[in-house]
Amino acid sequence: MTNVSVIIGSTREHRFSDAPARWIKAHLDRREGVSARLLDLRDFGLPFFDSAMLPGIPGRPPYDHEAVRRWTEAIGTSDAFIVATPEYNFAPPAVLKNALDWVYAEWQRKPIGFVSWGSVGGARAVQQLREISIELQMAPIRHAVHLPVDAVFAHFQGNTEQIAATLKAKDEHATAMVDDLLWWSTALKTARLAA
Repeated sequence: MTNVSVIIGSTREHRFSDAPARWIKAHLDRREGVSARLLDLRDFGLPFFDSAMLPGIPGRPPYDHEAVRRWTEAIGTSDAFIVATPEYNFAPPAVLKNALDWVYAEWQRKPIGFVSWGSVGGARAVQQLREISIELQMAPIRHAVHLPVDAVFAHFQGNTEQIAATLKAKDEHATAMVDDLLWWSTALKTARLAA
């Protein structure tokens, strides 16, 4: 069984993030041998990264924060990730970067894909997330799903039909991304188990 976590990368009130996160999870749910779940940053209440000890330090003591322990455990039990993220000012949300920074070893040697949205489909946020994930020793996959900003406007106007149509138009992109994510997940899981 491949455990894939879809991380909802925004905690804003009235956020658009839920629709694309549930949509990509539905793509994963249709795959055999895949167990998909949503990891909503709202549910963790992570403090801003303030640890005196970096997560990557060997022999680090257990985390003081219960929320960080739960988050780290959720990441550790995942084989692969898809991040659903908006783009804020050419970057991913601070709350998402903070969640990435709290964990180190549990991210390593696992693939990560992205569903994003914004004025250029969130591509600039994804570019930064790819660089961050490489530093965390993850394997960002080439395919991503970039949603137009029109879908966000439709969300705030309550136009669920337009949102559904936008997501449906990206089904082929989602399929390609999930195919790659699962291929990399199998390859990297095999390598992790052999190490």
